[in-house]
Amino acid sequence: MKKATLLFTILTLLFSLCITAQNNVKVTIVDRPDKNIQNNNYITNKAPLQPLSFIKLPVGDVKPEGWTLKLLELQKDGLNGHLGEISAWLDKENNAWLGTGTDYGWEEVPYWLKGYGNMAYILNDKDMIAETKTWLEAVFSSQREDGYFGPYIEKNGKPDLWGNMIMTWCLQSYYEFSGDERVIDLLTNYFKWQLNLPEDMFLKDYWENSRGGDNLLSIYWLYNITGDDFLIELAEKTHKNTANWRQRSTLPNWHNVNIAQSFREPASYYMLSADSADLISTYNVHHLIRNTFGQVPGGMFGADENARMGYIDPRQGTETCGFVEQMASDEILLRLTGDPFWAEHCENVAFNSYPASMMPDLKSLRYITSPNHTISDSRNHHPGIDNRGPFLAMNPFSSRCCQHNHGQGWPYYIEHLVLASPDNGIAIAMYGPCTANVTVADGREVKIVEETNYPFEESVKFTIQTNGKVTFPLYLRIPTWTKNPSISVNGVKLQILMENGKYARIEKEWQNGDEVVFDFPMKLSQSVWQVNQDSRSINYGPLTFSLKIKENYEKVSSIETAIGDSKWQKDADQEKWPSYEIYPGSDWNYALEIDESLPLEKNFKVVKTTWPADNYPFTTESAPIQIIAKGKRVKGWEIDQYGLTAELPIKEEIKFEKESEAITLIPMGAARLRISAFPVYLKNVE
Repeated sequence: MKKATLLFTILTLLFSLCITAQNNVKVTIVDRPDKNIQNNNYITNKAPLQPLSFIKLPVGDVKPEGWTLKLLELQKDGLNGHLGEISAWLDKENNAWLGTGTDYGWEEVPYWLKGYGNMAYILNDKDMIAETKTWLEAVFSSQREDGYFGPYIEKNGKPDLWGNMIMTWCLQSYYEFSGDERVIDLLTNYFKWQLNLPEDMFLKDYWENSRGGDNLLSIYWLYNITGDDFLIELAEKTHKNTANWRQRSTLPNWHNVNIAQSFREPASYYMLSADSADLISTYNVHHLIRNTFGQVPGGMFGADENARMGYIDPRQGTETCGFVEQMASDEILLRLTGDPFWAEHCENVAFNSYPASMMPDLKSLRYITSPNHTISDSRNHHPGIDNRGPFLAMNPFSSRCCQHNHGQGWPYYIEHLVLASPDNGIAIAMYGPCTANVTVADGREVKIVEETNYPFEESVKFTIQTNGKVTFPLYLRIPTWTKNPSISVNGVKLQILMENGKYARIEKEWQNGDEVVFDFPMKLSQSVWQVNQDSRSINYGPLTFSLKIKENYEKVSSIETAIGDSKWQKDADQEKWPSYEIYPGSDWNYALEIDESLPLEKNFKVVKTTWPADNYPFTTESAPIQIIAKGKRVKGWEIDQYGLTAELPIKEEIKFEKESEAITLIPMGAARLRISAFPVYLKNVE
């Protein structure tokens, strides 16, 4: 019996790894691309750095289509596109970043520019590009003889480099788009200044010390262009002086954005150290924070400012800054490791957590958004929330960080929809409608068109556009959640045994008009959050679903309800930028009724509706997928003394209303008010 099992396993493995010669198509199932092959078309890691698994294309080479384009257009017309008109930190009068005064937009200016500039390049918007260059020209002009650039600020007698870390990312994107060699000269001289800075003066303030990994990645970026040896020395110095994110059972600090942003530092350093312990440390931190505070749907963790023991319920949330920084970390780790895990995690946050943090028109946002979030007002909810302020309302005039930082989320996501592989091919690890110009093989440029409404659709079609024939591999991530996926090339289904959580590598001599269709059927699944009263979340493919709650929006004064340190331009018109409180207009205190003697498909009915005409699927009205379920209202589960959704009721003490009711679930990312982790009424259980 054992021999038969072993033989079957071997045969299955061989079949899954075999080459399929249908229509001259070669298909293999692989864990990762082969990093021993050097990409000849794009700048990638130079020795002694470890090779990259995937290479990001220059900004602007991936163009959004469909719903991804709609989101970027809304962002352009929304808060991120107009912050320069209302935020005092971006006021051109008396602005230290522009060299016109002393007002210092510490992190606010580069935070905003990081998203705004990349959006400008992706959309190729001339006016936005010109606005971006206004700020960057000032950066070029600001460089001192010793190499430092930008406004000089000291904390405790030491230079604060955090704002400059962000601005270097802005400069990198600008170089990718423009090829302006001044970026290389500026960063070379700036990093020489860093190398000469005494170690007791380097990366000592709280924020820069936590986030030194951002500096490390910028050093790598420049090294891969110039090959200057001093940059390797500076990389070692940066790592040595960055907070230690390699501890097994604790963290340097528990601030939600620091965690989402900084946990990638050990894996980043691994690219230089080649020590697997560094790489493992990043995975460890990710799992540590989620095992402790992340037993909730949506990919994030409860740290509404800081993670705190005892505050693990799904009513705890994360800053909008935390969402976008987590997405950025996932995207970076995908490139470093090739691990499909990071692609799926990025999609989890992007589809389920991030969209609900903003108004549908993207003109205001919340500081904190939670998986269970049934009131969105301007009250101070401390100590239920670990900060004091009106952090639950949708406000364009609220906090300094998230208002300026949120804009990086969608542009960076779009940039990572199509990647280059080490073997001079194309890789699709995250899915979404787009087009991309990619240089493949021996320098040939092709265009790949991705048509889909994913994640609301179970199929993606790719079309290759090229002049003449060209041979290269195409990698497609096989999602872990799919069942019986299939790939067809030019209408012919490939006879290959798929393996979830890996890549299908398709190689052929491509010609103009070739089509690849990837079908990955979605199925219902549930997540059980044991440490949170065995609550459950319902998933369909990559989407998690929330109770559909009637959302009543009340317009309030943006200025009166803003956080105390808000600082806005004197002539900003709050009537054009209102704030909203959102209150439930229907009951929300439901438990899911589940009969575990039946398959999940018998408990829940998936209903697909029409695709929204405006290509925006993230609202209660426009969501193209719903799930019909049964629920029972839970007695005593209400808004608590802090004005928050009360913690999940203790499962052994829960009391239900007698009657069951039909309830509707919608995608979590479409629900500004939501219950996403449900108590459960188990039917037919005594």
